[in-house]
Amino acid sequence: MTETTSLGHTMVDDEFDDSYKEKAGPKPPMRIVWRNVVLMALLHIGALYGILLVPSASPLTLLWTWACFLFSALGITAGVHRLWSHRSYKATLPLRLFLALGNSMAFQNDIYEWARDHRVHHKFSETDADPHNATRGFFFSHVGWLLVRKHPDVIEKGSKLELSDLKADKVVMFQRRFYKSSVLLMCFAVPTVVPWLFWGESLWVSYFVPALLRYAVVLNASWLVNSAAHMWGNRPYDANINPRENRFVTLGAIGEGFHNYHHTFPYDYSTSEFGWKLNFTSCFIDTMCFLGLASDCKRAARSVVQARAQRTGDGSKKPGIQRSG
Repeated sequence: MTETTSLGHTMVDDEFDDSYKEKAGPKPPMRIVWRNVVLMALLHIGALYGILLVPSASPLTLLWTWACFLFSALGITAGVHRLWSHRSYKATLPLRLFLALGNSMAFQNDIYEWARDHRVHHKFSETDADPHNATRGFFFSHVGWLLVRKHPDVIEKGSKLELSDLKADKVVMFQRRFYKSSVLLMCFAVPTVVPWLFWGESLWVSYFVPALLRYAVVLNASWLVNSAAHMWGNRPYDANINPRENRFVTLGAIGEGFHNYHHTFPYDYSTSEFGWKLNFTSCFIDTMCFLGLASDCKRAARSVVQARAQRTGDGSKKPGIQRSG
């Protein structure tokens, strides 16, 4: 079900490039995208109002909200992140379709654009070429990067990446072609209509709780990986990089908070050495492997992990820890 990898993996666009140097001189002026500012403000106002409506929602609606959260979160974590950005495992057509629909429900840019920007983030982490450079502060790395025009270096470096694998995936390109329609359907229409149609929930509650509130929670859980997990926590595998191990982020982002490990071994499908521990996404992928829908999961060899931690870690890693799951 899994394969162990050390230096023999083929993915290179997600590995840090220390040859990049930021341009000398003044930084280009920050250009605010006011449309995004207004839309983000309205979304979060609607989400706050949705919190007030939670007590009036039926138990089935709350269960549906949780199901939509997991589905859309998996579209990011198991889908565009671990599958399409890092190619850390292989997925059959039915699973790729499932994850693409979840990605549309998450509404965080289409698979192609998300994966391209994420590979740039890994390759040029914490530099001007990083889309959500955490050295520019918590707000910028959390949401601010979506409210301004990209730094020219982000655009330049992204245009030079090798993205033939994404272009060759018909599911990725189909979703990109019909992305706006798929977002209207999956992110807003389906979460709203299902409770109203099947158990008589009001459209008002259905829109503000399973749609807007759930969408805002998924967004912020994902953004915390870019912000909090680059600022707070320990660095047991590589103390020379900013990404940290952050348990709070791990819980909110269903397994994505083992961030020091992930940036040290980006090709590992589990983004952690601990298997299923606090990692619902790894549990999901392993289940898909059991069902024959996923295969060829890449893993960092345990000896490589231990050696790297001893060589570059901050000393917080406990010796002799075994993988679980």
